[in-house]
Amino acid sequence: MPSRSLSLLCVILAAVLWGTTGTVQSLLPPEREPLIVAAIRLAVGATLLTLMALRLPESRRAFRRLPWRPVLVAGLAIGLYNLLFFVAVTQAGVGVGTAIAIGSAPVWVTLYEAAVLGRLPTGLRAAGQVLSVLGAALLVAQAGAGSASLTGAALAAAAGAAYATYSVATGRVGAQVPSDTLAAATFSVAMLLAAPALFLLPVSWVADLRAWPALLFLGAVTTGVAYALFTRGLAGLTTSTAVTLSLVEPLTAWILAIVVLGEAVTAQRLLGAALLFAGLAIVTLAPARPAAAAIRGENQRAGTSQG
Repeated sequence: MPSRSLSLLCVILAAVLWGTTGTVQSLLPPEREPLIVAAIRLAVGATLLTLMALRLPESRRAFRRLPWRPVLVAGLAIGLYNLLFFVAVTQAGVGVGTAIAIGSAPVWVTLYEAAVLGRLPTGLRAAGQVLSVLGAALLVAQAGAGSASLTGAALAAAAGAAYATYSVATGRVGAQVPSDTLAAATFSVAMLLAAPALFLLPVSWVADLRAWPALLFLGAVTTGVAYALFTRGLAGLTTSTAVTLSLVEPLTAWILAIVVLGEAVTAQRLLGAALLFAGLAIVTLAPARPAAAAIRGENQRAGTSQG
């Protein structure tokens, strides 16, 4: 299991890579079909992750002892996240859809940890999560945007729940098998889930060779490398910490929008960046409570040794 410092670094680097997605997608042809982009990303990412897993004997052997139930759950969840997210931002708008999808994921994970694991966040960590989510929402929200459709908002919340489910399922088995093997198997499942889109939607724009550098970057870097880092980081952190730290993604996207696309700096987004920085610092530094099951196990072992 990687050290906590290395795990934090892996998750933050993964989020930084995810934050380049919007800028890179702007280089694709205007007639691109978002679900096709998602399917190609998953296919390229799954291929790279599989090659990474096959390069070492230990990772190759680990395919035979994978816990396939959580792998299938994680793969279906991350595949659904990619598909639901693109539909959600189409119906709810990019700002509202992204805010709900990204902002709800830490909430879903925290609710799971509290209800199932008995791990209630400390007051300090809860405050850090609230600040992080609020900051991320301010970064991606569009001032003066019109009202979003209720369906789009619901789909965005479902996308956030799917991402949370992927993170929880991966985190549960992350310490049992090599992270490269786990990521390769998970994204192979996600690739199969998204593959029908390639046969149901227009793909003529893919024939433009100028689109492929961006597509390959989206698949290899923002999917393959990023999720390899995230999977490794999950093995050494609580899931709620990792998912909250992934809110570095909208911060990176905002910085790139300023530097690369020339987007104006607004007071709203400066406030969002400040709140996000503060919240992530609190979540990173404040220790998490152990799960109730772990506490019971320690108490039982203590009682046995005393007896």
